Amino acid sequence: MSNSPVAAKPYIGGQAVLEGVMMRAPTSFAIVVRRKDGSLHVRERAIADERTGFRKLPLVRGVASLVESLKLGSEALRFSAEQYEKDFDAEAPKPKATSVLTALGILVFTLATRADSDEGATSSRGKKESKGGMGLMMLVSLLFFIALPQAAAAGMNKALHLNLDVQAPLFQAITGAFKLTIVVGYLLVIRRVPDIYRVFQYHGAEHKTISTYEAGEALTVDNARTKTTLHPRCGTTFLVMVALVSIFVFTGVGALLPRIHTGNALLDNVIFFFEKLPFVPAIAAVTFELQRVFARYFTKGPLRVVLLPGFLVQKITTIEPDDHQLEVALGSLRTTLFREEGTEPDTLAIERRFADYGDLLSARQLRGAS
Repeated sequence: MSNSPVAAKPYIGGQAVLEGVMMRAPTSFAIVVRRKDGSLHVRERAIADERTGFRKLPLVRGVASLVESLKLGSEALRFSAEQYEKDFDAEAPKPKATSVLTALGILVFTLATRADSDEGATSSRGKKESKGGMGLMMLVSLLFFIALPQAAAAGMNKALHLNLDVQAPLFQAITGAFKLTIVVGYLLVIRRVPDIYRVFQYHGAEHKTISTYEAGEALTVDNARTKTTLHPRCGTTFLVMVALVSIFVFTGVGALLPRIHTGNALLDNVIFFFEKLPFVPAIAAVTFELQRVFARYFTKGPLRVVLLPGFLVQKITTIEPDDHQLEVALGSLRTTLFREEGTEPDTLAIERRFADYGDLLSARQLRGAS
């Protein structure tokens, strides 16, 4: 997302979750979810600002940002899922296939909705809790973005008798095409699941809210409603760019590494798969820097065309939200800013429940004035 016009304003990133939105600033973190009775359940706390030393260096900051986003994202998803289950435990269970698809969709969607950051921050508590969820997300990421596309390319190579070497540039181009196809196809499928559809709406609400904040406008539903659901710094755009950058990186890797000729196509693919793994952080780092430049300088004028692939895929992962969903996103941002501005003196995680959005605002205003 583009830089704020007011330099002194803290950077804000976000992510949609089940029936809610997570927002984070350099030193604060908040999740707000809408419960079935209409109330807002808030969890907020401080996070450690680690924008120091080597973590601020180009390329390094991209990897650090990805790890941090997955860590906070897994915590936010877990919290939202807990509240969701409390509301729906008493109802008839959903079909197992739908539940599994929803769970997998949320895991992949964590990567597709996170806002890539220029900041580096980590949890001040609960690091052990997030390791399992983050590990699962990394496993799913490797499956969707490396293993499946390469397997599909290998299958096409064999079926069409192309006889391409696994390290050949054309093989990498085919792999990149399958990478985009698999991701876009899966997003189109899970978009049809009601729970995921609503998460996509909250994704739109998150973008609209942050765009309102970055425009320097009052954080109201009326102002947020007029904003677009698309944003150049969205994780969906990041995924599209990863697919494109990986073609060039893995083509270069294939040219530099010793040729793989075992005489067994399957073994060649397995060997090259493991050779590629160490370069995954490099792809994330390069993509982060490219997206950072594009989001800063290419949002207006003819150069905006470079953002079109990402925006087209964002049309899948963002849906126009209703006013109630905008209230949740605005509430999450406001909660984050209150702590960022120092009106919340404690550093431990706090959970509160408010009757509605107006109740949340009134309580915050009274706390800030005291």
